[in-house]
Amino acid sequence: MPEFFMDLSKEDYQSLSTSERYLLDYINRNIESIPSLSIVKLSELANVSTATIVRTMKKIGHEGFTSFKQALKDNMVDESKYEAIDQVDQEIKQAILKNEAEVSNTIKMLNTGLIEDAIQKMMSAEKLYIFARGFSEMIASEMAIKLQLLEKNAEMHNDPNIIRLISKRIKPKEVVVFVSLNGHTEELVEACTNLKMRNISTITLTANFDSPLAELSEMVLVGYKSPHSYFPEYEVRSRLPLQVISRILLDAYAIRRKSVL
Repeated sequence: MPEFFMDLSKEDYQSLSTSERYLLDYINRNIESIPSLSIVKLSELANVSTATIVRTMKKIGHEGFTSFKQALKDNMVDESKYEAIDQVDQEIKQAILKNEAEVSNTIKMLNTGLIEDAIQKMMSAEKLYIFARGFSEMIASEMAIKLQLLEKNAEMHNDPNIIRLISKRIKPKEVVVFVSLNGHTEELVEACTNLKMRNISTITLTANFDSPLAELSEMVLVGYKSPHSYFPEYEVRSRLPLQVISRILLDAYAIRRKSVL
């Protein structure tokens, strides 16, 4: 049994597979460098799969490789060399908290009465159109598919020219849903302007209440957008607020639809 893992019982050690024992032996022989390795790098160096690493960590009482490394660092005499790693770990925690804040704050911002009104509009519509551009298209596409599964006449469009054209042809008993994070997308604003001029009902899912699209829309469901982005050079901010809103809206739609059948 490797020296570092002497606290393992003989029975537990014997229950390990050959590859798991080999991994523990490798870790024991390179114990000083382990806290600075990623699970992928350890996999390469020890010539075992990442699945073997995760499985072995759980068998010796850890949730995963990261928790094992943290336990190692806690027992190291000289922790100064791992300060950079701790900083990375802290930044990852901040990333988790950022996403948690977007979810929890978005839920807090949602008005149940407005959701109910939006559902009623969607249910009474002869047809639903969903317009979106960029990364919001994935959310809009999912919404369209789920509505179709619920036997609703719905279609999604992302082409700017088609959006402009269709917005001039939509009938009075039809409803348009816009999915836009910042609410400034030119073709969506133009389409919503066309619809407002013809008194067509519109629902917007956004994270920017002070936007042209929000101002033009009949109903606006607003989510919380974190001010921090890990991709500052590009317009690829998190669509998590929109995902939360769309999921709640569709879940509520399904519930209401079931209750009237």
